[in-house]
Amino acid sequence: MMLNGMLWILRIGCQWRELPECYGSWQSVYARFRKWQKDGIFEKIFRNLNLDANTEYICIDSTAVKVHESANGA
Repeated sequence: MMLNGMLWILRIGCQWRELPECYGSWQSVYARFRKWQKDGIFEKIFRNLNLDANTEYICIDSTAVKVHESANGA
């Protein structure tokens, strides 16, 4: 549940205190997040996931790319 709480925070972008109670105490989830961050757990997870990534069909659609307003002459 803690990992789900961390992912929820990262997806929503809210403050830790706004974490729904179904994920547990926000203090506990935050403490675990900081410990994993300091221990490099997330970096290890993402590196291992990247090793198995299938990049054969990667495509960037221009409708999904956001450009800062100064880039188009504004």
